[in-house]
Amino acid sequence: MRTRRGVAEPTAQNRRVRDMVTAARRVVVKIGSSSLTTAGGGLDDERVDALVDTLGALAGQGREVVLVSSGAIAAGLAPLGLPRRPRDLATQQAAASVGQGLLIGRYAASFARRRLTVGQVLLTVDDVTRRAHYRNAYRTLRKLLDLRAVPIVNENDTVATEEIRFGDNDRLAALVAALVDADLLVLLSDVDALWTGDPTRPGAARITEVRDERDLAGVAFGGAGRAGVGTGGMVTKVEAARIATGFGIPVVLTAAPLAAPALAGEPVGTLFHPSRRRPAARLFWLAHATSPRGRLHLDPGAVAAVVGRRKSLLPAGITAVDGAFTAGDPVDLVDAEGAPVARGLVNYDAVELPGLLGRSTTELAAALGPAYEREVVHRDDLVLL
Repeated sequence: MRTRRGVAEPTAQNRRVRDMVTAARRVVVKIGSSSLTTAGGGLDDERVDALVDTLGALAGQGREVVLVSSGAIAAGLAPLGLPRRPRDLATQQAAASVGQGLLIGRYAASFARRRLTVGQVLLTVDDVTRRAHYRNAYRTLRKLLDLRAVPIVNENDTVATEEIRFGDNDRLAALVAALVDADLLVLLSDVDALWTGDPTRPGAARITEVRDERDLAGVAFGGAGRAGVGTGGMVTKVEAARIATGFGIPVVLTAAPLAAPALAGEPVGTLFHPSRRRPAARLFWLAHATSPRGRLHLDPGAVAAVVGRRKSLLPAGITAVDGAFTAGDPVDLVDAEGAPVARGLVNYDAVELPGLLGRSTTELAAALGPAYEREVVHRDDLVLL
């Protein structure tokens, strides 16, 4: 088998993959719409049962399993008489409203064959970036696992707006893996591995391992799945792998029919090696799961304090404010050239800040009251970019 760096020794490759996978006690598995549904939008019972049998066997070994499953919108197409995935948000939400019940009901029935209970967890970005919501999401998932249930996670498409969407479930899966401190993330697709190009064309080579960005040089990423009901493509899966490996979680990317051998540690698909360190989980979510609602322009002294000394951001170091945000929203902190240097959760509404800029917290407390003797962004709610 060839990698982008030459020929890998099969026995060593087998051992590396098997050790990483079989040693994982907490596993997050993501499956896409095109691997669960027919081209017409209905759920494929055989595909669902095959996946459940694989995950049920994993749970039977005493390992914890979290399933991140697409398919709600796709499952709702046929019942609503929709010929294809809608483009407008309102119709997507309607399809998700119908399809999510069908999807979780099908999973519940299939897992029941193995005497396993499922728990539905629907998330929006706000659920995992605001401090109290983040703790609640973690506690719910942790308790489901403690009770030997299988959490089935999806984006809450029925209420999510464009401003608070994860964007795709590959990204959601990587972030859930970080949230539950997973030992392994498995991304299941309709393609058996990461290839250097379209695998149906001559000259394309399968990439068996990715250790760093050099192994991805020159790779041509494809679009959405063949069934036309998904939103992702290989580019979203590689980005999800970047997110998860950046948190120290190994990733296996392969086709859904290869889930069983992949989880058994066989060298199928592509293995993405993890980094050696894990950042703080909630700040990791802040960096990768949020979209900024505004920007705070910092003077050079504030940039040095925030970036160099990891200090909180105070009003005195802000020169300008962009955006229409409220307290608790994520905002980007930018330098004099407008380049983002950090992201944080702001403690003030946008309309409050202009009158506070350039003033010390002591001065503000004396003039406006003790409630104003606080940071604009506390260092505990701030991540460097």
